[in-house]
Amino acid sequence: MVETTGGGPQDGAAEVLDRPLPDGVRRRVVQIVADGFGGLTVAELPAQLRQYARFAPNRRAKFAGNAMAAALETDPLFRQRIGEKLREAQPELTGALDSGSPPPAADPLDVAAAAYVLRPAGWVKLVTAAGEEAQRADAERADEETRAELERLRAELDRAREHTRAESERLRAELDAAKKETESLHRKLRSALSDVKRGEAALRKLRGEMDAVRAEGHAQVSAAESESRRLKARLGETEAALEAARRAAREGRSVEDMRVRLLLDTVLDAAQGLRRELALPPVSVRPAETVDAVEPGRMTPKDIAARALSEDDPAILNQLLALPQAHLVVDGYNVTKTGYPQMPLEKQRLRLLGQLAQLAAQTGAEVTCVFDGAELAAPVLLAPPRGVRVLFSKPGVTADELIRQLVRAEPPGRPVIVVSTDREVADGVARAGARPVASAVLLKRLS
Repeated sequence: MVETTGGGPQDGAAEVLDRPLPDGVRRRVVQIVADGFGGLTVAELPAQLRQYARFAPNRRAKFAGNAMAAALETDPLFRQRIGEKLREAQPELTGALDSGSPPPAADPLDVAAAAYVLRPAGWVKLVTAAGEEAQRADAERADEETRAELERLRAELDRAREHTRAESERLRAELDAAKKETESLHRKLRSALSDVKRGEAALRKLRGEMDAVRAEGHAQVSAAESESRRLKARLGETEAALEAARRAAREGRSVEDMRVRLLLDTVLDAAQGLRRELALPPVSVRPAETVDAVEPGRMTPKDIAARALSEDDPAILNQLLALPQAHLVVDGYNVTKTGYPQMPLEKQRLRLLGQLAQLAAQTGAEVTCVFDGAELAAPVLLAPPRGVRVLFSKPGVTADELIRQLVRAEPPGRPVIVVSTDREVADGVARAGARPVASAVLLKRLS
């Protein structure tokens, strides 16, 4: 412990600083604590400062400044230990403070920081005076900087004025030269304008004569072109009407022939199937047999729906495909995305077409698989399997519309089965006379 004389720390212990510690004084206080920090053991340090014991003084002042200032203010024992280290480091300054007469040549901030740590009598006045002195020094330094900046700006303004004056004189000289050149050009321009006016008058006369000749030629050419266009239009209309008549006759004849032939095959196959199912002998019809007789009704897809089978039973599909001349129309992507949606579209198509080929071979039915062409980024290179017709819808036409077109193209009375889970498609084909079947039924049958 350091002995205190008449003006020792006990005399200033009751004094309290009524304002924040000035920044300059605070920085010096933190530096004093950081310098004396290393001379203390870990046990002598406050608990909140022990984590900084191994730091270098500069890093300690940077990272633990607030903590050291707070500990110095609240822990008298720690402040006394730092004061002892300060007395050892600066004996002259601390001795002068103890005697009440700080060195006049000492830095006021150093005096105030040492007084804040040692707390001699009148230390609050020393800290306050140091803060005021620092503020005055900052103000004087700011005034000096302001005056220097003002002098610099004045010098720049003088240089700018001189440069502006020289630039103005140069521009005046250039303006005088430009005016003289402009007057000369004006004289030349007036002479050229008179020449141009004479040339324009002669040109207008020639243009008038040329316009008259051109107008007469245009009138004759327009009359000839109009007559030519009229004749070409009549020729085109005649050729178009002739081609349309030929195409209509050709398409109507081929479509109607195909529909009649297919309907005839359907009726013949239905009659043969009915004869085999009823096991009728090949006898001729007697007149008596026509009296009070009831003809057996032919099987239709709607009759099969009334049998004692659930709608999702694959046996329904087997019975429908057993009908004579049955035509199975499959909504391709509707089936594949119901059964195996995780596969790429190309593999979905290949898997479904392979299974439909097996089904066509087993049943002998006509099979058409329709895919939506809107999802294709390029033409599909695909070889349809045997027994399966593969169709893609055209741009602007959906697969659903293509399926409805296929159903409407069939003759009335032919069994047409449409596989799709789409309710709109099912309702549409049902109204057209086809039998809708859910995609899950076909998937069960294929598996």
